[in-house]
Amino acid sequence: MRCVHSTAQKQSWLTYVLKFYYITLLRDPVSRYLSEWRHVQRGATWKTSLHMCDGRTPTPEELPSCYEGSDWSGCTLQQFMDCPYNLANNRQVRMLADLSLVGCYNMSTVPEKKRAQLLLDSAKKNLRDMAFFGLTEYQRKTQFLFERTFRLRFIRPFMQYNSTRAAGVDLDNTTIQRIEELNELDMELYDYAKDLFQQRYQYTRQQERRQQRIKNHMQQSHQGLGINLWPSHSRQSLVSKLEDVEREEREEGGEGGRTEEVGNRLPTEDYMNQIINRW
Repeated sequence: MRCVHSTAQKQSWLTYVLKFYYITLLRDPVSRYLSEWRHVQRGATWKTSLHMCDGRTPTPEELPSCYEGSDWSGCTLQQFMDCPYNLANNRQVRMLADLSLVGCYNMSTVPEKKRAQLLLDSAKKNLRDMAFFGLTEYQRKTQFLFERTFRLRFIRPFMQYNSTRAAGVDLDNTTIQRIEELNELDMELYDYAKDLFQQRYQYTRQQERRQQRIKNHMQQSHQGLGINLWPSHSRQSLVSKLEDVEREEREEGGEGGRTEEVGNRLPTEDYMNQIINRW
């Protein structure tokens, strides 16, 4: 039997347009670095990664390997830090930046200091332009912003897990300082991201509370009057309620933005097995 489709049906199919949103999650650079070291230590490799940039992959001279053999399993943290070609260094900036601005993996095209600044500026710009980004160390706020940005609701709240593999590594101050130096760009990006993240969180909270206050004021007005107002009176009443809301906001002075940091080491939380359903 032949299936016949009407012109209207064909046209309706053309109305479906896919829209993509770029999102990312950032993590405290020291914790992220230690986590990758633990992952590599257990035998993980990035051999399947093409590192494609400007239509080509880097040559072995542009991106030498840190180890010989099939993997780098069993490497010590010192060995991990000592490799100058380790892509774990400043990985978050490199993953977010436009590498074509600096000649991709060819280190000879742009002076080192200028290269670093170009990559950092590019990563910041791309982060700002993303529809959403979250911070692993601020999981509840990340969930709040994700749900309000995409009008989705997680069935369960994000949980905080402090006993990660990275948190279990006992480090002295010298080692921590060395990791921070190796990830200097990531450290700057993360500080920038935290400030931007808090601004977005505070703004979203204030907008939500403002809408709720207006709703509460209007409900109280209707309940108290028990009658329908004339249009002119309705507008006057709404203006009055908006002024009340603005006055309350000025008196309150905004929310303090309580941090979720615990102790000296920033906690991390698990995003796995989170089920989403539509509002």
